[in-house]
Amino acid sequence: MGSKYSIPAFLVAFFTYLTVPPDPLFSQADFYRGKTITIIQGRDPGGSGDLRVKAMMPFLQKHIPGNPTVISEYMPGGGGRKAANHVFRSSRPDGLTIGNAGSSMVQLELLGESGVLYNIDKFFYLGSPYSVYHPVFFTRKQASFDSLAKLRAASGIRVGGQSVGFSTYIEGRLFSYVLGLKDPKFVTGYGGAELDPALLRGEIDARSSGADGIILTPEWLKGGVVDFHTIINIPKGEKHPQFSHLPELESLSRSDKDRKLIILQRAFRVAGAPSFLPPGTPKERVEILQEAFRKTYTDPEFHKEYKKLTGPEPTP
Repeated sequence: MGSKYSIPAFLVAFFTYLTVPPDPLFSQADFYRGKTITIIQGRDPGGSGDLRVKAMMPFLQKHIPGNPTVISEYMPGGGGRKAANHVFRSSRPDGLTIGNAGSSMVQLELLGESGVLYNIDKFFYLGSPYSVYHPVFFTRKQASFDSLAKLRAASGIRVGGQSVGFSTYIEGRLFSYVLGLKDPKFVTGYGGAELDPALLRGEIDARSSGADGIILTPEWLKGGVVDFHTIINIPKGEKHPQFSHLPELESLSRSDKDRKLIILQRAFRVAGAPSFLPPGTPKERVEILQEAFRKTYTDPEFHKEYKKLTGPEPTP
């Protein structure tokens, strides 16, 4: 009797093992089949941050088991506060909502800014496609600020930015402060793709922007459109080949306080644009998504797509 029933029982157990692996990640991976993942971006569409996310999306779909659809939802406001608050407080922690709000979400919380309703220690992080960044401060050619001396002599220069607290807004203020501009006016509320047209129309006189985004408009590098003044190399010592001639902002600092502010901004900016999951997301889904992001960052085809859309190589 024992041998009669032991063989069928063994076969049942064996084939059950083959068809239903005892790995808890199996059911979690299958969870994503036929689902849609939404990346909530703390920015307007069309800017460099949006292009970085768009470069990642098809590769996330490729590398997440089950190949779910990946889409973007835009939630600009408060320098990333609005999106980070939403993901922290309102998003279901089911592994189907990913936040991406830029490095400013980190400094806003650490510096105790008002309106921050999230705790950065409670998010689950999925990395950033870049960590090297070179903000450049420049003015429109027609404003005739073609030297640092003329820039400092002028009064009331209009410096454009996105929402208050956004990284490019913060850097615009940092450049203005360290350069000692007289009574600068900070004009906010532009989307990332709107700032350059606003500059050329004369709505603003100056702005800060990443060097890699600037080189996507090569006519600017030839002169006659804008004047470039200074740069922050992030990380320190990492020079941008097209802007290596510009003075580094730290070399123009007038005090130890100025230098420390620049160091602080470098430390925040090296975080890049982290993607994150809300608190309470199941561990197994966090691990699946972290692995999918790792595979995306090391995928040679992703490197090609990222360079095509944004200009530089990714530096995850």
